[in-house]
Amino acid sequence: MEKKLIECVPNFSEGRDMTIIKQITDEIEKVEGVKLLDVDPGKATNRTVVTFVGEPEPVLEAAFVAVKKASEIIDMRKHHGEHPRFGATDVCPLVPVSNITMEETVEYARKLAERIGNELNIPIYCYENAAFEEPRRNLAYCRAGEYEGLAEKLANPKMKPDFGPAEFNDYVAKTGATAVSARDFLVAFNVNLNTTSTRRANAIAFDVRERGRKKREGNPITGKLVKDEKGNPVWIPGSLKAVKAIGWYIEEFGIAQISMNLTNISITPVHIAFDEVCKKADARGIRVTGSELVGLIPLKAMLDAGKYFLRKQNRSTGVSDKELIKIAVKSMGLDDLYKFKPEEKIIEYVLEDKSKKKLIDMSLTGFMEETASESPAPGGGSISAYMGALGAALATMVANLSSHKRGWDDRWEEFSDWAEKGKYYHDALNKMVDEDTNAFNKIMDAFGLPKKTEDEKAARQQAIADATKFAIEVPFQTMKLAYESLEVIKAMAEIGNPNSVSDAGVGALAVRSAVMGAHLNVKINAAGVKKDEWLTKILSEAQTIEEKTIATEKEILAIVNTKIEE
Repeated sequence: MEKKLIECVPNFSEGRDMTIIKQITDEIEKVEGVKLLDVDPGKATNRTVVTFVGEPEPVLEAAFVAVKKASEIIDMRKHHGEHPRFGATDVCPLVPVSNITMEETVEYARKLAERIGNELNIPIYCYENAAFEEPRRNLAYCRAGEYEGLAEKLANPKMKPDFGPAEFNDYVAKTGATAVSARDFLVAFNVNLNTTSTRRANAIAFDVRERGRKKREGNPITGKLVKDEKGNPVWIPGSLKAVKAIGWYIEEFGIAQISMNLTNISITPVHIAFDEVCKKADARGIRVTGSELVGLIPLKAMLDAGKYFLRKQNRSTGVSDKELIKIAVKSMGLDDLYKFKPEEKIIEYVLEDKSKKKLIDMSLTGFMEETASESPAPGGGSISAYMGALGAALATMVANLSSHKRGWDDRWEEFSDWAEKGKYYHDALNKMVDEDTNAFNKIMDAFGLPKKTEDEKAARQQAIADATKFAIEVPFQTMKLAYESLEVIKAMAEIGNPNSVSDAGVGALAVRSAVMGAHLNVKINAAGVKKDEWLTKILSEAQTIEEKTIATEKEILAIVNTKIEE
């Protein structure tokens, strides 16, 4: 039930009059489910880059209303600036952030492009991953001639827009064209050096950046440039793909940095870029002292970095997200220049609704007391989910202890893999604690809807039915997750650290109770629902899961007791 998140980074052809930009960003902020992250105007370029994020549908709506407002208040006939451009909304890329594939993002980009073209009558070119033909993957190809050459472009059948009008009418003369894409997440990442030399920093930047450096005869700095048969300079590629880099001096901190744009962190993640700069710097007698993240980064990128550095230590990666982030920050020196605050730098954390009270954020005592209060939630469903989370967490603990056990060094990776599996289950079950309470609240909200008119009665009945279905699905999902976690618990009882075998046993008992408790919630929520094919299937599967759980628990306890008695 993880949220799919995408980022949208439209560039508007106005960077001097902030009242115009404010009107556009106001439209974005009106869309529920979207968070405006950044507004970056440039006077010389006369261009503003806006960044917002959310689930796909709200983001598409916010992008559409922003493009619409820009088309109404920006007149391209009067626009001048240093940056290439051909429309009021010049480009509008969508970027997958978490729990969504590039293929899905491409579909959303094309859906947005089609809507803008059809409803706003703006010529639309799809580029990068959203392109329909290979040449149009290149933005420069789509935007060739810029606004001044747009009339000629639209008259050329080969350059017909993917959506929208193929004519330079009075309306298009005002709005220009827009390029819509799906692209990878770009991370601005700077690496700090123990030197003040921009020249030395540039040398390292040229070592690592994909473009590399120009080839020279003899001396690599002063030698004659080597050129190809067409007279163009020959380039020696750098060691990192999808990386742009340059060296510069930061007066504020009195150090030189390698300033990098990681244009595809699935090809070159931050941790790989950092390590490579360390190697190249060391070869030139320079030390890396830390690094700096400019802007935001997806959670997965930080977790991957933490796991990477733990693996280098032959340590288990099945630890908490908080610990993985701490390892990543310390390993890359992200707190070298100033304190690294995950809640301000990691996209998913920035988006969290801080005003919303979560059960899983309570203390153990607070959670117990809230359960004991006269409030009906949290109830048995949330408690079942938490018992399951604790059971899976015990299995994860045994795996982590086994991975770090003296004398078992050659098996650290085997147990690390088990710890990661256990972590998946206890994290997922932990989220179900609040999800079950949310399900209960949805039912209460549905029953509280008005029922004066026939339309209101019908809407209320439908809301109750939808909420009840959700209230069945949530504990059923808890059952599945808890049952599946028994695989990890059983493995840890069989092969884990024998000193912790009783912990695996307790984990099995907790998970058994979680499954049976969640099953009670499935049945009670299904009691008042008319049986159909979907409900019959759910109830049958739930019964099977409980029976399998009880049988597996008995097997695990037999293993545990045998080992204790040995």
